[in-house]
Amino acid sequence: MGPAWAKAMTVLLLAAGFTSAADPVFPGADWQTITPADAGLDAAKLKAFSDVVGGRGCVVRGGRMVYHWGDHARPGDVASACKPFFSHFLFKAVEDGKVPSLDEKVVRYEPRLGRLNAGLGHKDKLITWRHLATQTSCYQVADRPGSAYCYNDWQMALFWDLLFTKVYGADYGSVDEKVFRPLLADVIGCQDKPTMMAFGTKNRPGRVAISPRDFCRFGLLYLHRGRWSGKQVLGEKWAGQAVTSPLPADLPRAGNKLAEMLPGQRTLGSSSKPDNQCPHQGSYSFLWWINGQDEKGRRLWPGVPADAFGAFGHGGPRAMAVIPSLELVVSWNDAKLKGWDQVGAALKRLVEAAKP
Repeated sequence: MGPAWAKAMTVLLLAAGFTSAADPVFPGADWQTITPADAGLDAAKLKAFSDVVGGRGCVVRGGRMVYHWGDHARPGDVASACKPFFSHFLFKAVEDGKVPSLDEKVVRYEPRLGRLNAGLGHKDKLITWRHLATQTSCYQVADRPGSAYCYNDWQMALFWDLLFTKVYGADYGSVDEKVFRPLLADVIGCQDKPTMMAFGTKNRPGRVAISPRDFCRFGLLYLHRGRWSGKQVLGEKWAGQAVTSPLPADLPRAGNKLAEMLPGQRTLGSSSKPDNQCPHQGSYSFLWWINGQDEKGRRLWPGVPADAFGAFGHGGPRAMAVIPSLELVVSWNDAKLKGWDQVGAALKRLVEAAKP
């Protein structure tokens, strides 16, 4: 059994589609496909899963496309599921030295923040990048930055504008060409022209339109801790931290007392004031949702592996989720799902499809 024989066997195994854990599969210009049976998935259960989800989407396992339904190649707005892209580019900015630290105060980039809310001790001068990337800036409400969680789209618009216009030097018309595509979408080979201007430059700029199959590429990047086909696109430290750092389960939700915002402050979506949308349930990690535990030890998605994480918009109908322990990535849009109970039940069905 000499070296020539071993080399020949390696070639045969690779040709047959088998790879070692140290040699993960990534899509090229298009996805490699594999049958559900060959991927260790139950085809009937996948069909039942997609029937429950509805809309359109796809399932990837081991870096290969296993199953899809509807038009999984059509880009569409993903609503709040776009937010992990923001934290990705923040981590990249820190890694590349554009931002010195997650704990840098953003008043450096927007001095007017330091003049807001005199009656509250000019609290907004204390907002850091970390606060913005964890929805704890308490921008728009009276709570002090870092003291509470307040999921709101006004602070997300502030975050987007500071990061992409002040740090990356782009504007609404150039961010795709200057930042989003060359630093991410093109690197991971997106096929369907995703954009950060889902509705154009004058309507909620920063919202991402992406196809389910391209969204799965982003999920696969994070399944492999920032690595893509031999290249470390984002440092393993940052990619891992992004999806494993939930807010403390006992961190309170902010109150509903309004505070002053910057003149002309736009929103990424919701127009509610205050826009204090939801609790974090010990499951919010740098704009990703993870299968964490609340104060009573309850998982966000019961029956789903604890390492699961994802991006979700409008409460469930737009999503991408990753289950690293099962090498699964799934994305859907225009789905029927609404709320964590339905999302969790759907993900549990997907997990069941992977069982022997």
